Amino acid sequence: MEPKQFLDKPLKIDNRPLWLIVLDRTARYQVMAAVALVIAFLIRLSPPEGLSVEGYRSLVLFGATVFFWISGLLPIAVTALLSMVMLPLLGIMDAKKTYSMFGNESVFFILGAFILAAALTGTGISARLARAMLARFGRTPARLALTVFLLSAFLSFIMSEHAVAAMLFPVVTELATALRLEKGKSSFGRLLFMSMAWGCIIGGIATFLGGARAPLAAGLLKEATGLHFSFVEWSTAACMIVLPLLVLGSSILLKFFPPDLDNVEVGLKFLNGKRLEMGKISYDEILTALVMAVTVGGWMFLGEKTGLAAIAILGAAALFTFKVISWQMIEEYVNWGIILMYGGTIALASALEKTGAAVWVVKKGMGDHAHAPLAVIAVISLVAILVTECISHAAVVAILMPVGMGLCQTTGMDPKVMTLSIALPAGLAYCLPMGTPATAIAYASGYLKSRDIIVAGAVVMAISWLLFMGSVVFIWPLLGLKI
Repeated sequence: MEPKQFLDKPLKIDNRPLWLIVLDRTARYQVMAAVALVIAFLIRLSPPEGLSVEGYRSLVLFGATVFFWISGLLPIAVTALLSMVMLPLLGIMDAKKTYSMFGNESVFFILGAFILAAALTGTGISARLARAMLARFGRTPARLALTVFLLSAFLSFIMSEHAVAAMLFPVVTELATALRLEKGKSSFGRLLFMSMAWGCIIGGIATFLGGARAPLAAGLLKEATGLHFSFVEWSTAACMIVLPLLVLGSSILLKFFPPDLDNVEVGLKFLNGKRLEMGKISYDEILTALVMAVTVGGWMFLGEKTGLAAIAILGAAALFTFKVISWQMIEEYVNWGIILMYGGTIALASALEKTGAAVWVVKKGMGDHAHAPLAVIAVISLVAILVTECISHAAVVAILMPVGMGLCQTTGMDPKVMTLSIALPAGLAYCLPMGTPATAIAYASGYLKSRDIIVAGAVVMAISWLLFMGSVVFIWPLLGLKI
């Protein structure tokens, strides 16, 4: 399947909870009605001691939002928008302040990043790069799998990880078909698709471009404290975890899924044939590569002064100016649900912080333990890496960031360290297909069983968390990020 065709017909993966899939319409209406009654009852209760009416109502609204995110009764974007609408209706924040949150810089940054990623996929340059790299470096089965792994990670540095998985899936599938790998039985087939998934997951936390969680966390940090991350600062801190994980991850993959074939010559010939079919690199591909390079350079060297969002939008505008992409392509590619979610999430998190609800929760929930910064980091990062197996990465960030900012106020911890401690683990979902689109897409190949994903995923998850804690204690202080 060619890149543009795949863009027009994206792979559909149903990530809804199983209970919601089998629930009939009448039962869903009954559950929704029951939830609405419970929320209405809670809103009418008096707030507990030490919490204002506005703070109490914001907590009730936050709890309802978390329930809908986890249950899947409503789409994440719709839930976020409803929470935004309810803020002024419940008297928590005035309407003008609430709706102004939708103009947050992070919203426009991620929009620009989606447009740039659409150009990389739509022009075919990412698929061209993938086939060239696999054909050039994948001379043996182990090297071919390693190339898939590292290529997935590298592309996830500059594109959303789910976009990378969607783009590489047909390439890896055609390679598996050419090698005549048998679904459900071939260890090398499992290795190829797991390499794709893990590469996307690990590479996806390295920069702001790998997924929605990083820009969202940075936006919530800036809204709560006025502090902000530069592109280089975030990437430097993240790569202290990413680089060791790339080394260890490749070893774990080969241990769990050893290649069961001697050579991959047939697959390499097939890839070279596909490269010839694509012909010479096109004018649009060259322009896209140049615009992307200039944009990333701008983020690295001018981002702190100019703003990441401004540079992203300028890069996107350049692609439209040179007619590399059309608005129709963007409408089909951009995840508008994530864009809509941002506004509602940032507004709700701001309400929790400004009404004092987040600090109240921390004091009640953590007690004396809230004054041990390293223990707090260990707990909140562990919660993030476990919960992200079940719900959206961005939803995990939205749930934990208000609590994290409250913890910073009680412990005096650097809010930047707390932000990283939530956002980075929240991107490392290895064990369940619903945890991340990359794993779901790999699972959809038919080469993997649930056990294959869960067992190996649990091992690399534990290693990821230990590497994260090691970075917090030994590496980040050298970068000026002290707890």
